[in-house]
Amino acid sequence: MHYTALDQSSPTASSGSDSQIRGHCEDLQESYDKAIQGHRLSWTGHYHFRKLLGKGGQGEVYLGEYRGTDSFTLPVAIKVFSPKGYSTAGKYGEPMAKIAEISARIALIQHDNVLDIQNFLERNRIRMMIMEWVDGYDLGPLIRRNCLSNLERRVTVRRWRYINDVISTSGPTQSRFKPGVAVAIVRDCLGALAALHREGIVHGDVKPSNIMLKRTGHCRLIDMGSALDYQSSAHARYCTPQYAAPEVLETRFVTPLSDLAIVGYVLVELLSVRTPFPGQLSQRALLQAKLDLPQRLCELLPQEVILNELLMNFLLGLISPDPNSRFPSAEAADLVDRGAAAFQRQLIIGNMASEYGNDLRLWLEELRHLEV
Repeated sequence: MHYTALDQSSPTASSGSDSQIRGHCEDLQESYDKAIQGHRLSWTGHYHFRKLLGKGGQGEVYLGEYRGTDSFTLPVAIKVFSPKGYSTAGKYGEPMAKIAEISARIALIQHDNVLDIQNFLERNRIRMMIMEWVDGYDLGPLIRRNCLSNLERRVTVRRWRYINDVISTSGPTQSRFKPGVAVAIVRDCLGALAALHREGIVHGDVKPSNIMLKRTGHCRLIDMGSALDYQSSAHARYCTPQYAAPEVLETRFVTPLSDLAIVGYVLVELLSVRTPFPGQLSQRALLQAKLDLPQRLCELLPQEVILNELLMNFLLGLISPDPNSRFPSAEAADLVDRGAAAFQRQLIIGNMASEYGNDLRLWLEELRHLEV
C-alpha cells in the first residue's frame, strides 16, 4: 500500500537558529526511533469516574473518562467487580481470572452488535473491566409506560400516530414494541450471540437492561461479565433468574440454546404489555411459569402477534422448554425459513415494513431531551 505525505511546512522564518532547530529535531528523531524499535510502550493514563450507570449482582458500572496526552479524552464504561460474597481474596481472584480470559477473547470479536472490551485492570486487587461507552438507552426504560406518555406532549398528532403504529404503543403496565421493530432488535441480538457462540462463548445474562439501543438505531449486547466458555465451563456462574432458561434454573448448565431461550423471553416482553415472569415468583413457581410459557402466549400477546403464524412459530422456536425443540443455533433462528429474517420478508411483501433502524434513530432523538 502506498501513502502520499503532505508537506505542511511553512516558509515563514523561525525565531530560533538553524542549529537549535536541528538539535531539537534530532532529539525527537532519536525518541521516535526508540519508540518504534523497542516493541514495547509504557505510559501513564488516568481513568476518572463520572457517574453511576447501573449496579447488579456482580458490581457497579460507571460512565468514566480516559485521559491521555495533549488533552485527549475518551468516554468509557467501567465495570467494577464487587468482592461481596467471596470469603477470601483468592476466591475472588479465581473467577476474575476466568472473566479476564473470556474478555480477552471477546475483545477479538469484530462484530457490530457485540460490545467492545478495551481492557481488564486491577487496582488494590479490585478488578475492573474497561468497555466502550454506548451512546443510547438500554431497553429497560424504553418499555416503561411513562416513556411514551412523556413524548406524546412533544410531537405532532401525525407523528404520534406513526410512533404508535410502527414503533411502540402504550399498555396498562408498560409500553410494547410493534412486531417489526421488536424482531429487528432481536435480530441484532441474534447476530451478537452467533458471533459469541462461534468462539465457544455464551453470554448467559441477556435481558432488556443488557441490550443497548444506540442513537444510530442499532443494538449492542453489553455486560460480558457473565459470559463463559460453554465447552469447558460446566455451570453458569451468574444469571438473572427472571430471564434464565429452565435448564439453567434446574441444573445450572448453560449452552448456546440457553441464550436463545433468554432472547425469546425478551422478545415476549417487548411484544407484550406486561412481563411474562413477575419478579416476586419463587424459584419453583418461576420454573413452572417458563415451562408453561408456550401455552400462555395467547393471554400475554396482542392479537396482531397471535394471528401471525410465522411470528408465533419463531417465538416457539426460541422459548421451547425443551432445548432440543429450539432453533439449533442463533444463526438458524435468524435465517431459517421460520426465523426472524423470514418474518421481516413477510412484512416487506405485505408492504408493512419500514426502515426500522432509521425509525428507531429518529425516535431516540425525540426521547433525547426526556427523562427516560
